[in-house]
Amino acid sequence: MRAGRGFRVVRVVLFVLFAAYFALPLVSMANFSVQGKGPLEGTITFHYYAELVRNEDLRSAIVSSLLLAVLTVALMVVLLVPTMIWVRLRTPGLNRLVEFLCLLPLTVPPLVIVVGISNVYTWVNYFLGDSPQVLVFAYVVLVLPYSYRSIDSALSAIDVTTLAEAARSLGAGWLTVITRVVMPNIVSGVLGAAFIAIALVLGEYVFASLLHYDTMPVELAAIYKSETSTAIAGAFASIVLISLLLLGLSFFNRNQVPDLGGQKE
Repeated sequence: MRAGRGFRVVRVVLFVLFAAYFALPLVSMANFSVQGKGPLEGTITFHYYAELVRNEDLRSAIVSSLLLAVLTVALMVVLLVPTMIWVRLRTPGLNRLVEFLCLLPLTVPPLVIVVGISNVYTWVNYFLGDSPQVLVFAYVVLVLPYSYRSIDSALSAIDVTTLAEAARSLGAGWLTVITRVVMPNIVSGVLGAAFIAIALVLGEYVFASLLHYDTMPVELAAIYKSETSTAIAGAFASIVLISLLLLGLSFFNRNQVPDLGGQKE
């Protein structure tokens, strides 16, 4: 009993220490972003959060980053989910190769990737224009390792082969098998991959900066030199948004767990 009680005390202490380690910087950011400067000194103000909307360049960058996050998630799902399902069902021998290719971007520094694709983006800009949304192709590569792990875990939790064979025996085509049989069973994994992709896109700076696109992180970094409080407010708002998305994912996963308590043998 004493050993168990001591373990619980240590666990609580460690939890409090970890919570303080992560929470204190956020509290400092929130406090700094609402402290008035100049004529407003000594007061609490949300003036700097309003600047996120009033500043035309920053507002445009925020909209571009949000749209870029949506496009990245859509392209990632369209490319990755059908490919992973098809490999598991039809060519399981290629599973290791697909895993290697998806995890490969983790081994290459982002700076090296940018240098390698800079010439490619010259042609991309020529054919598609120079809007920040063309970064979607590079960002899909960036989020690939994290998205792969999330979707792979969801696929490993179900018997994909049995589900597909049952659907095929009833006359379903491969498109129906993927969209109406397998996809509903891996929604949590796909959502996890989507939220991770959104978090990475909203915080990514190296690609956009070196390829000369104005996204939210690039614009916040530029504003930080002259309007520190506005930049801190923007960074804190993005952290809160991403945290809410991850919190929503945790509640969604909890609701997906079936309640077997009422079943009788």
